[in-house]
Amino acid sequence: MTNVLDIYEERGFLEQVTEKTLVRKLLDNPTACYIGFDPTAKSLHVGSLLPIMSLVHLQRMGHRPIIVIGGGTGMVGDPSGKTELRRVMTRDEIEENVSALKKQLERFLDFDNDKAIIINNADWLTKLNYIDFLRNFGRHFSVNRMLTAESYRARMKTGLSFIEFNYMLLQAYDFWYLFKHHNCRLQMGGNDQWGNILAGEDLIRRLERETVHGITFPLLTTSTGIKMGKTHKGAVWLDPDLTSPYDYYQYWINQDDSDIGRFLALFTLLPMKEVNTLGGLEGAAIREAKKILAYEATKLCHGENEAQDARLAAKKLFGDSKSFDSESIPTFSINKQEFDVGTPAFILFEKSGLCKSRSEARRLISQGGGYVQDQKILSFDQIINTKNLEDSSHLLLRAGKKRYMKIEIS
Repeated sequence: MTNVLDIYEERGFLEQVTEKTLVRKLLDNPTACYIGFDPTAKSLHVGSLLPIMSLVHLQRMGHRPIIVIGGGTGMVGDPSGKTELRRVMTRDEIEENVSALKKQLERFLDFDNDKAIIINNADWLTKLNYIDFLRNFGRHFSVNRMLTAESYRARMKTGLSFIEFNYMLLQAYDFWYLFKHHNCRLQMGGNDQWGNILAGEDLIRRLERETVHGITFPLLTTSTGIKMGKTHKGAVWLDPDLTSPYDYYQYWINQDDSDIGRFLALFTLLPMKEVNTLGGLEGAAIREAKKILAYEATKLCHGENEAQDARLAAKKLFGDSKSFDSESIPTFSINKQEFDVGTPAFILFEKSGLCKSRSEARRLISQGGGYVQDQKILSFDQIINTKNLEDSSHLLLRAGKKRYMKIEIS
C-alpha cells in the first residue's frame, strides 16, 4: 500500500520532516495527525489550501485528521510570519469564526463516525491554571532555545510582546494534550511553524518519554512572487459569500502558465500521470490545463454543480460568441434613475468592484484597459449610461483581458 509520505513527496507538499524514516514507518499504519487553523477571520482562504489538501490525502490513505481551531491560541496571537502584534480578538468573535470555519472544512473532509474531528483548543487552554502551567510545563522550555526560532527572531527586530512569547508554549501544550487524549503522534503545518512543532515534540519526549513527529509544507508563492491567494481584490476566500464560485474559478484559470503543473499536483486529486501530462503542455494547449485546474479546484471547494456553473459562465464570457446571461457571472446592480443620468467610468469601475479604488480605475482606463460592451473606454471620466446599452438589456464592463462585471439596471 502506498505511504502517504510518498504522495506528499511526489506532489510537492514536503518542506521539512523530523526523521523521514521514522515518519514513514509511523504512516505505514493508521495514524492520528493534527493541523491547527487560525480563527482570526470568518473564512479560510486559498493560502490555507495546502494544509487542507494534505489532510485530504491523509484521510484517503486511512489516517485520521484532527483539525484544531485555535480558539484559545487565537486569544494570544501567533507571531509566526508577522511583523507586528495581531489584534487581540474577543471570545465572541473567535467563537463565531470557529463555527464558520467548521462548515468550510466539512466540504473537504469526511467527519462521519469520527473519521476526522474538529476541536477547539479553547476547550482546554482556557481552563489552565497559570501557576500550575508554569510549574508543570513552562519549566521544560529554554528561553535561549526559543529565541532561536525564526518566528521569534524576526519579531525581535520590531518588538515581541510577552503575550506572543507564550504562543510556542501553548502550541506545544496542544500537541501534548492531543497525544494524551487522541493518541496524536504527528503534527503538520506551514514551514513557519517548524519551531512550534519541534517545541511540542520536545515537550512530549520530556514528559512522556515518547517520540512524535512533525512535517512542514513550503510557504507557497506564485511564479511572480505573489503570496498564494492574493489578487487585486484582496484575499481569495473559501466562503462563497466572500469569493463567489465564479471568481474562485477565475482565480485558478488566470494562474501563470509556469505554475499550472505545480498547482494541479497540490490542489487537485487528479492522478500524477495526468498532472504531469497537463503540466507539460505549452503554448495555446496550456489553456486546457488551466480550465481543468480551475474546474477541479472549484469542485473540491464548492461542489460539482457550482464548478459546472462557473465553467459555463466563463465559456459564455470568453467564447467566440459572448453571452452574459449566466447567474454565475459577477453582477453589480445600479438604480435605473442613476444609470439614466450616467456615471463616470472610473467611478463605476470602483463602485462595481472591478477596481479597488478610483485612482486604480483611472490608471487602468487611461492605459487602455477599460472596456464597456467590448468597446474601449476612451477617457477615465467617460459617462456610462443608457446609451451604452444599445440593443442589450445588460451592460458588461471589462478590466484588462479577463475581469468582467455585469451591470444590472434595477
